[in-house]
Amino acid sequence: MPLRLPILKGFAGFQPAWIRSDVTAGLAIATVAVPSAIAYPAIAGLPPEAGIYASLFPLIGYALFGPSRKLIVGPDAPTMTVLAGVLASLTAATPADRMVAASLLAVTVGVMCLIAGRLRFGVVAAFLSRPILLGFISGVSLSILIGQIGRFTGLRITSDGLIGPILELMRNAGSIHWPSAALGGGLLALLLLLGRWKSPVPGPLVVVALAALGSWLFGFEAMGVKVVGPIPQGFPTLSLPFETALSLKETLLGAAAVWLVSFGSGIVAARSFGARGKFEVDPDAELTGLGAANIAAGLFSGFPVTVSDSRTAVNLSVGGRSQLSGLVAALSLAILLLYLNDALRILPVPALGAILAAAALSLIDLRAFAELWRISRMEFAFALISLWGALSLGVLNGVMVAVAATLAYVLLKEMRPRDALLGRIPGRPGFYKLHRTPKARPVPGLAVCMIQGSLLFFNVDYVRELLKAHLAALPAGTRWFVIDASAVAQVDSTAATMLNEVRAEFASEGVALGIAELHRDPMDILERAGTLERIGKTMIFEDLEELIPAFDRAEPAPTGGTT
Repeated sequence: MPLRLPILKGFAGFQPAWIRSDVTAGLAIATVAVPSAIAYPAIAGLPPEAGIYASLFPLIGYALFGPSRKLIVGPDAPTMTVLAGVLASLTAATPADRMVAASLLAVTVGVMCLIAGRLRFGVVAAFLSRPILLGFISGVSLSILIGQIGRFTGLRITSDGLIGPILELMRNAGSIHWPSAALGGGLLALLLLLGRWKSPVPGPLVVVALAALGSWLFGFEAMGVKVVGPIPQGFPTLSLPFETALSLKETLLGAAAVWLVSFGSGIVAARSFGARGKFEVDPDAELTGLGAANIAAGLFSGFPVTVSDSRTAVNLSVGGRSQLSGLVAALSLAILLLYLNDALRILPVPALGAILAAAALSLIDLRAFAELWRISRMEFAFALISLWGALSLGVLNGVMVAVAATLAYVLLKEMRPRDALLGRIPGRPGFYKLHRTPKARPVPGLAVCMIQGSLLFFNVDYVRELLKAHLAALPAGTRWFVIDASAVAQVDSTAATMLNEVRAEFASEGVALGIAELHRDPMDILERAGTLERIGKTMIFEDLEELIPAFDRAEPAPTGGTT
């Protein structure tokens, strides 16, 4: 019998026959999770154990409160990079201080998710458009790649941006630790080859196993190769991470930036998997699941998480049917934390750099850029602006650039709504665009103009000039000019004032201004503004088909007033 509890939706319709596939999927998820769990914290300057905590406890939180049976949560590179930007203000802090700050941010992000879900703000997931998100994630990926220079070479790189670290590497080329560089380069090449060959064993797992084995056999640490070092054994204690050096303002702004990027990229991944696996993804419901996952991470010394593309892909490919696979993965990670952490201690740092570099390369979608160039040069330009912001101004400023670019993109699209003059085809009902339908003819004495877009404060000047241009071009004898508002979804008070002024200008030229097919919300605005009263009831039409009979019944305007 299907479960009908308000929680445990990830187990809806659970059947005993699913146990085998879910257990197998859970073991596979844990296997894939280990390399990224150890490597990703390094992006934000956090110790490896933080990644294990952030991979373990969110799985339990999402399994209890998440709506999807098949999505898997965990750390991801874009979220970690934004987190690194927030934690940059704690450069002098100890690793413990950074962990507390990261945990507080995770709890705050979780609370934001719950509030947003309650308010049904899932629509925000679409706020960062595909071109903006493509550019931002590509910029983040390049930042991650540059950030691995130190792990590959053993150098301490202090420069920021794209060019600075490369120049610093060139200046300190004589100090490069070549065994580390050779190890990291070789493991990165192996990862790329395994990805190209579509290895049945995940490439990061192969790299971790080989690197740990090589470190044990050949003593990499004695050669000067840096290793991960001791990882605390056992579980972190449940705690509220309030003792942090982050101010309230830094916490809220930082959490908002992390939330926007993690939720935006997470829902993009979730929807792509939903299309592939033929299951629905509800952004509002996912906010509740992600909220629980992030709060669980924060209460147990983790950091913010989102939908994990690699872990979800493994879950789907192995055949996971419910969130039991997530719980099995959490149990497997717990066993690793309790009994196998000695094996992780000797893992060489260049191996983590190779895993992060390969992950970053996989996020740079050159084909998507080429497709965007082919489809829309403007959207391609916005993608490059977003990429530049994330790479050159830092990730936090890059988020601001991405948001600003999104707003600019929307404004540019809406600032100049299209218009079209309409006419009739003899013997046929309806109105047709004159520029697209050769048989259509304008109605003598009547001009009908369709405005294809909302009338809001930022485009009223353009629309005013557009209507004045039509007024100047009207043929002699035109008595009516009717706006087809069927494509006008919104109108504000600024637009209402503009329509009043335009009505007066048309009237001074002996042309009556009318409006047809107004939607309810714009009609309410124009009615409260007094615009409809000034236009007059006889010039307001529910349907364009009412125009011709009304126009034929109307008396001609006095001569000498038309243009």
